[in-house]
Amino acid sequence: MRYFTKGEWGLWLGSMAAVMGGYFLFDSGNTETVIASLIGVTSLIFNAKGNPIGQVLMVIFSLLYGIISYEYCYYGEMITYLGMTLPMALVALISWLKHPYKGEKAQVEIGKMGKRAWETGCVLTIFVTVMFYFILKSLNTANLLPGTISVATSFFAAYLTYMRSAWFAVAYAANDVVLIVLWVLAAEKDPSCVSVIVCFAAFLINDLYGFINWRRMERKQRKDI
Repeated sequence: MRYFTKGEWGLWLGSMAAVMGGYFLFDSGNTETVIASLIGVTSLIFNAKGNPIGQVLMVIFSLLYGIISYEYCYYGEMITYLGMTLPMALVALISWLKHPYKGEKAQVEIGKMGKRAWETGCVLTIFVTVMFYFILKSLNTANLLPGTISVATSFFAAYLTYMRSAWFAVAYAANDVVLIVLWVLAAEKDPSCVSVIVCFAAFLINDLYGFINWRRMERKQRKDI
C-alpha cells in the first residue's frame, strides 16, 4: 500500500475504472480485450516506478494484444507486438534486472544516453520501419500508413526502454496516439472497438505520468551519486 503514492493509486484505479466502463458499455462480449487492457494499465503504473514487474506484465499484454489485432486484421499491430514488442520487453526486463538502483530491485538505475546511442536508435528505427512497411503492404494490412507509424514509434519506444531512458515513456505516448487513431478507424465499422480506444487513452495518460516520474527519479538518482 505504501509503494504507490495516493496520486498513483488514483491514476491506476481511475484507469481500471475507465477500462471496465468502456468494456461494459461497448464490448461486454469480448473478455480478452478487457483482460489485456487491465494487464496493460497495471504494467504501466509499475513501469512508471521503474519496476521490472512492469516489463513482465508487458510481455503478457503484448501476447493478448497480438491476438486481438489478428482478429481485426491489423497485421501490423500483431507482428509489431508479437515479433517486436514482446521480445524487446523480455530484453528490457533482463536489462532492468541487471541494473537495479543501489541494489534495489524494485527500481531500475536510469541510464544516460549519449549522441551515438540516439543515432543508433534512429537508424535502427528507420530500417525496421521501412522493412515492416513492405511486409505489411504485402499482407494487405488495414490502414497501412498509421500501422507503419505505429511500428516506428513502438520500436523506438522499446529501444529506449532497453536503454533505460526516461524518454521511452514519451515514445510510448506517441504510439498511444497512433493506436487511438487506428482504433477510431476500426470503430467506424465496429462500435465495440471503442473499448480499445478507451484503453489506449488510459495508456496515454499513464505514459505521460511515467515520463514525469522517471524525470523525477532521474534527478534524485543523479543527486545521490
